[in-house]
Amino acid sequence: MTECVMDLPKDFSILDIDNDFLHVINSRESHRVYTGEAMTLDELSYLLWCTQGVKEIRGRAYATLRTVPCGGARHEFECYFAARNVTGLEPGLYHYLPMHHQIEYLGTVDDLDSWIKNSLCGQAWTATANVVFYYSAVFYRAEWRYGISSHRVLLIDAGHITANMYLAATSIGLGGCAIGAIDGKAVDAALGLDGKEEASFYAMPVGKVAAKDKAKEKAFYAFVDEEGY
Repeated sequence: MTECVMDLPKDFSILDIDNDFLHVINSRESHRVYTGEAMTLDELSYLLWCTQGVKEIRGRAYATLRTVPCGGARHEFECYFAARNVTGLEPGLYHYLPMHHQIEYLGTVDDLDSWIKNSLCGQAWTATANVVFYYSAVFYRAEWRYGISSHRVLLIDAGHITANMYLAATSIGLGGCAIGAIDGKAVDAALGLDGKEEASFYAMPVGKVAAKDKAKEKAFYAFVDEEGY
């Protein structure tokens, strides 16, 4: 990738999307085992659109209406991601630009897989996902409107985003698992965030999944239950 900013495809007709909503709801589950098959740029674009896409600009551009609900339409979250295995994308760190449905390349870090693992408190499985999404909160976007209640709104809105991510991923045969265990200082430093006005808040690895890996998933959870982690 030579340019810093890249337009994303927005014609999702190429994707095999499960339009049976009840089936998507019943199929949704957390996934920590991935196939290693590459994610396509269309699939990545679809995930970004379904979780932060701008559908409409309200009034004199004072607010955006997006694919996820948000208290007061403040949309206080920014979406960054570490791309490991996406066709057509150089591995590294990116930032989603929802107003124009674009991504900007921020650069990379030494040993991206190790950085991902360490950024998520040593969880090795996270460095096998195709993409790891990192959500930062720009606190003032909510604070000016909600004051001391703004952090409650932030927690609610974070759930809206990852709920959409779970369902969007499931609808195209992908899977992931939202994570609150983040090394905030490491993520903020890599993404160029000051950790005060804007700080990393939440993460979600997403990757290709397969039904044959169900046994591996069960073994993983058995290990977790045994170790208490």
